[in-house]
Amino acid sequence: MKGLHGFQASMVDVAVVGAGQTKYGNHPLGLKGMWAEAASKAFSSVDGDFEPTSIDEAFIGTIAFGGAQLGNTAALLTEHSGMDGIPVRRVENACASSGFALRDAWMAIKSGQADVVVAGGIEKMNDLTPERKRYWLGVSGDTEWERLAGLTFPGTYALMARRYFHEFNADHDDLVHVSVKNHLHGSMNPAAHIQKEVSFEKAAGGFMVADPLTLYDCCPTSDGASCVVLAADHVARKLTDTPVWVNGSGAASDHLALHDRPSITQLKATQIASSRAYSMAGLTASGIDLAEVHDCFTIAEVLATEDLGFAKRGDGGVFAREREGQLNQGSTTVNASGGLKSKGHPLGATGTGQVVEVFKQLRGEVESGRQVRDAQTALTHNVGGSGATCAVHVFGRDRS
Repeated sequence: MKGLHGFQASMVDVAVVGAGQTKYGNHPLGLKGMWAEAASKAFSSVDGDFEPTSIDEAFIGTIAFGGAQLGNTAALLTEHSGMDGIPVRRVENACASSGFALRDAWMAIKSGQADVVVAGGIEKMNDLTPERKRYWLGVSGDTEWERLAGLTFPGTYALMARRYFHEFNADHDDLVHVSVKNHLHGSMNPAAHIQKEVSFEKAAGGFMVADPLTLYDCCPTSDGASCVVLAADHVARKLTDTPVWVNGSGAASDHLALHDRPSITQLKATQIASSRAYSMAGLTASGIDLAEVHDCFTIAEVLATEDLGFAKRGDGGVFAREREGQLNQGSTTVNASGGLKSKGHPLGATGTGQVVEVFKQLRGEVESGRQVRDAQTALTHNVGGSGATCAVHVFGRDRS
């Protein structure tokens, strides 16, 4: 099977055999404690006999928010979860860090260099002052042309939203529908940062953050960690009877600064990454039962539904308005976990946190009332910054 840029994918298939995370929100533990909790949950979720000594390598995504442990972050964490002596690496691609950690782990197995690999992510965000938070959130934008000019990420996505409203038949009410849906889903998720529903009226009337985005259009800053165990096919079947197969992996990049992009109402990196993942999995968007998409702001989910192929160009607002992504309403449930908007967004942990949700959904292990009916296929979409990097993965209960 031929992958991107002529890469000849080996005949080794890769499966997720375990996955776990902390609750997102204001976590009482530090980096070591959060990672130990997520790793322990991931290891204990493996059905068969499993010991961390069987892990060949680990990739951990993090921005190292606040600078608490900028160097050797991965080694600091793995020494507290039984992975002694193995090769470890910190992966940084802004908010897409652990999505790319997952891809690196997948490639390590695909290449034949490893049989069992851990991918994960972590971020401790809520022990900083608001001013320091703004600084560390801003480092993922273009420093020269955006951050030093005073542009924040809410401001960046506000520009994208305004342009989208100008180009298409959409308005702020469409974004409100995204917020209401994701709060509904998150209210049923015990791991979510914000576990409460919000009415349309309340979400529409939130205080302005960056016009037209209000408080209810913005995800929270969260503490959290997530961990996923991947295994080659010949190992996976020894560990579980219900593996979740990674049937497609795609990644891409784009200009960092908005002003360098031909359009700010679509993310080229998402389009390219998803095309590669779909092609590898032998699927199209219509074949995806549930998707965890990167809704750091509500406009981001509207754009993602178009870029991933769930809605036509310019119809993302209609998709939201008609509740196509609501749990078991349309053909594809979008953000059954609550998404970044409600589940939370601990930057480095978000990508593999999406995989934790997919793993449980495809195995029928989520909480009562939150299960996507007859789910056979799933997608995760993890974006860095305002779209400069993106990793997309396609999963299935069966191999492609």
